[in-house]
Amino acid sequence: MKRFWKEATLHAVDGGWQVWLDERAVKTRGGAPQVVPTRALGDVLRAEWAAAGEEFAPEDLPLRDLADRAIDTARAAPEPIVTRLLGFADGDTLCYRAEPDEAIAHRQAEVWEPIVGRIEADLGIRLTRTHGILHRPQAEQSLAAIRSRLEKENAFALVGLDIAASLAASLCIALAGLDEDADPQALWAAANLEQDWQAERWGFDEEALSRRNEREAEFTKALAFARAARAAD
Repeated sequence: MKRFWKEATLHAVDGGWQVWLDERAVKTRGGAPQVVPTRALGDVLRAEWAAAGEEFAPEDLPLRDLADRAIDTARAAPEPIVTRLLGFADGDTLCYRAEPDEAIAHRQAEVWEPIVGRIEADLGIRLTRTHGILHRPQAEQSLAAIRSRLEKENAFALVGLDIAASLAASLCIALAGLDEDADPQALWAAANLEQDWQAERWGFDEEALSRRNEREAEFTKALAFARAARAAD
């Protein structure tokens, strides 16, 4: 596709903020005005449009896609996203550890435990840790507390969390990414701890490393989107 605008600007409108491309207000693929709740999120979207090249593809605008999904789908029906995120909580990667006598177990405890512990402290819950890969469900009280937390998030934050949790296979990591002091690179390293542990011993595959980096970029953008959606103007 060819770039059809010269300048991307952000405007305050009824209900929030909207990007304009020259004299045209951006709409969702569903035809609704693409109005977002915070100026921070509007700035993120404006920057994405401004950075588009003279030739671009739809996949070059992933944040636009997230905003469209929030407006066209998630705002009217957030429950499927909340349910999917609860699934990541119930089988959170960070709660499945190696046996204590395995070398990797120490690194898991060192890297993962602070993340899990902070989520537990924030929500007043206790998440079950286990060894091995057999599923061990979390307590209903813990899942109920997590649901209550998720239901307080707006549709934009939810779609960002959904992408981040899917990529990390961990709701704990996605929720940690909402903190103002969050380090997305460190969180992505935590999500890939086991793969990186193996790579350190057997070597890095270039194709796998390239794919890892692509997924890290998606993860980082999803967290940035979710945080911006919650930022106070």
